[in-house]
Amino acid sequence: MNIDSENISSQMRKGMLEYCVLLILAQGPHYPSEIISALSEADMIVVEGTLYTLLNRLRREEKLTYEWQESPKGPPRKYYSLTQTGHDTLKAMSCVWDGLASAISHFRNPQSSQNS
Repeated sequence: MNIDSENISSQMRKGMLEYCVLLILAQGPHYPSEIISALSEADMIVVEGTLYTLLNRLRREEKLTYEWQESPKGPPRKYYSLTQTGHDTLKAMSCVWDGLASAISHFRNPQSSQNS
């Protein structure tokens, strides 16, 4: 059996991408290149097309808004920020993440779970 670890990694990252983008934007407004850089710093490599598709969906769902700001280096930039719906979604996702992380830790470290 051939295990496709690249595909496994890609699928798991796709599931977490929205959460990671909301976490980044919770720190303040960012333009897409900054978001990609922040994701890259955490080894979450994302292509621009994937990010723009996600940002547009989140904006349609009213989780994000944007504003154009002048740039000292070139044309104006579109800065995205969280709306109240975005903050509420992030809070809900964080609760779910905490529960999932706890459950996964339980199964990955069964001995430490039994000692608790």
